[in-house]
Order: sequence, then C-alpha cells, then structure tokens
Amino acid sequence: MSIKEYDLVVVGSGPGGYVAAIRAAQLGIKTAIVERYAQLGGTCLNVGCIPSKALLDSSEHFHNAVHHFKTHGIDIDGTITPNLPQMIRRKDELVGKIVDGVRFLMRKNKIDVFHGFGSFENPNTVSVALNDGGTQNLAFKRAIIATGSKPASIPNVPIDKKRIITSTEALKLPEVPQTMVVIGGGVIGLEMGSVYARLGTKVVVVEYADGVLASMDRELGKEIQKILVKHLGLTFHLSHRVTGAVATDTGVKVTALNPAGEEVSFEADYCLVSVGRKPFTDRLNVDKAGVALDERGRVVVNDRLQTSQSHIYAVGDVVRGAMLAHKASDEGVMVAEQIAGLHSHVNYLCIPNVVYTWPEVASVGYTEEELKAQGRAYKTGKFPFAALGRARASGDLDGFVKVLADATTDEILGVHTIGPRCADVIAEAVTAMEFRASAEDLGIFSHAHPTFAEAVKEAALAATANRALHL
Repeated sequence: MSIKEYDLVVVGSGPGGYVAAIRAAQLGIKTAIVERYAQLGGTCLNVGCIPSKALLDSSEHFHNAVHHFKTHGIDIDGTITPNLPQMIRRKDELVGKIVDGVRFLMRKNKIDVFHGFGSFENPNTVSVALNDGGTQNLAFKRAIIATGSKPASIPNVPIDKKRIITSTEALKLPEVPQTMVVIGGGVIGLEMGSVYARLGTKVVVVEYADGVLASMDRELGKEIQKILVKHLGLTFHLSHRVTGAVATDTGVKVTALNPAGEEVSFEADYCLVSVGRKPFTDRLNVDKAGVALDERGRVVVNDRLQTSQSHIYAVGDVVRGAMLAHKASDEGVMVAEQIAGLHSHVNYLCIPNVVYTWPEVASVGYTEEELKAQGRAYKTGKFPFAALGRARASGDLDGFVKVLADATTDEILGVHTIGPRCADVIAEAVTAMEFRASAEDLGIFSHAHPTFAEAVKEAALAATANRALHL
C-alpha cells in the first residue's frame, strides 16, 4: 500500500477544516484534506448554514409578498402560492456553486483532496478508505481533526427521516406540510419552524426549558417568542418534556409531560427534532492515535487546541464551546498559524451568535444572567427599533439593541440585539469589544443616517448616563 507524506493532514472539510487547510497552504505548509462525502464544505455548506439561509430568504420573500407588498404600493393580481420544489432547486443550485468555489480554493492553494472515510492508524498516519475504492495512507507531521457534528436525538423519538426528521430532511421536504411539531426551541428549531410557518404550515414548538434560545440573553428569547406568535402564528409549549413520538405513513404523534406532570400529545404531518448537535468522532479510531475524548464524545484539547498528542489538533464542533461555523473557521486559522510558528489566538467572548429568523437575533459577550451570576456590577442601555427612522421606513419595528457595560469602567461587556439585519450589525459590537471600547466610545462614533446600525449607537448612549437622543 502506497503512503503519501504531508506536513499537515486535515480530516474534515467543513468551515473549520477547509479554512485551516487554506491558511496552512498560504503559509507554505504541504497540506492534504480528507472528506468522506463527495462534496466539500461539511454540514455548513451542504445541509446547514447556507441551504437553510436560502430557504429562509425564499420563504421571507413569499411572506412579504402575501402580507407586506400591498403596504409598499405593490399590488399583485391573483393568488400567491409557494413553490417549494423551486425553492429547493434554488437552494441546491446555490449550494453547488459555493461548494464549487471551495473546490477551486483547494486547487488554487495546491491542497491535495482525498474523498473517503479517514481514520487514524497510529499517531502519525491517517488511513483513507477512498470512495472510489482502495485505501490511501497519509503520513503526517501534524493533523487537525475537524469532523464537525451531527444532529442529536432524544430517547423514544426514533428519527426515521420520513416523518420524524432532522434539519437535513427539513431542507428537502416534498411538500409544504399543513402541520409540524418542532421539538426544541433553539436556533435550528426556530429557523426551520419560521421557514414553514411563512409558507402556511401550522407550527407547534415543544421545548424542555422554560424559554426559547436558552443559551442567549433571556430577554432575546422572550422577545422572539412574542414576535413569532404575533407574525407567524407559532404555538409554544414550554417546560414540556417529550416522552415519545410514533410515526405512521401519513403523520406523527408526539407525547410529552407538561409542567404539571400530565401527559399531552401533539399530532402533525411531520416532527422536526432539533435538540442540538453532537460531535462526530465515530470510526475515527482516535484511540489508535492516543487522542482522548471527554464524556460527551468531544476531543479534549488545551487552550492551543492541541489534543493529548501535541502534534494533533482539533477544531470546531468536535471540541468544547459553541457549535458555530465562524468559531470553527477562527480556530482553524489559529491552529494553522500556530503550526507555522506564528502567535495567534481566538477571543471566545467576542464570537457572535446569530439566529436567522425575521427579525434576526444576534448577540456577543456576556448575557445579563451571566453578569448577575458573576456578581459583576453593570449598567444597561436599550434602544427600540420602533424609534429608529430607518426601521420606520422599512416597516421593521420589532426588536431592540441592548448594551451592557461595566458600571465603573464603562467597558462594553455584551451587546444583545433583535431586529432587522442584526446579523450584520452585530459585527460593529464585536469590533468594539475586541478593542475593549467603552459604551461612550461606541456612542460617539459617527453612524450613517438613516441606518439600522444607529440603534447600536443609541443603545450605547443610553448606557452612558442615559444619553440616548431619540427616546
């Protein structure tokens, strides 16, 4: 069996893996990447971030045509109907183009790509069972595990991928369902629930916790729940523990215990299980490489993202921390630069979290709940989009920006937003926090008028001796 030698072998081609490979190649490191599927890009590009945003945008266009175009002076004669197959075709075409772009970047940077299932033979060799047959061994000086994650499940809810589905199947349903039960009120549940609710599906969300978006600032979860009920008709059942789900040829029945401990049931055409994701380390044979896993199946790493074998690293969803594509990419760059002898780091406090509902939800830094738990004195500035000229002009009046700052130093500790284009606006807060700006700094920076970003300025001013100008 032949063996090929590399300075670096990256296992997994998602946002952590392919970005790490590109940065390493830019730094003159001879690099190979292993991907078990035929397409590069991992979950994010193929069945996650990109395709879900394509359907979110298409469904939002449809929703606006039905509910908002007339207000803007756009009259449409006849019945407006969603064409889900066309939405899915558009989504697939978009994914294909972006995946082609990643393939081009591999060629451009002279990165060797091996399509097949990679697993460790020993601490310095990855064996690839090639998709087109045969085996190729790759010897490495260093390796990066970037195999990502897969949807998690819960007991007594067997995912059949037909009626009881994950987000992967939700991206390619054959028709718009009349009804859907979503188990889990996190990011995936609210995003995919929004897609189908906009198209006419009656969506019921069953959540174990007492609020949605439980990992974010609690006020954001309360606000998005209120908005989704008001504008899309979602129904929420909080503090409900799902006990089972049974599928038939035509639908599914979900049972749960309500807060009083009584059994309740929900029937629908489909049940979307969105209870989080778990690291994908199956069949990697990390034990052969001497790499340790924790009790949740994550690769154990130090602050430099080195595993128990210092020449083997891990990034992204397979290690501790938030399962976010941009976090994985930042880690991939950091590891590649460390391998090249550069000084690089990731400031995890400044990694933003975004939910692509409409309005969007975006957050960075500490939540109010975290600051209270720390016993840290802080002050709050808040500004509603309803008081903003740009939001008035576009008709996007829901939501707010909230700035949290240290009570003594005025340093920005967190920014939490829900409103139009907050996914983009949050980058301003990230920049400010990276440079340890004060709320006053952010409040005196000039912001173009009229823009959605002005809400950040006003919230920062509100945190600075209650100086908001337009409240």
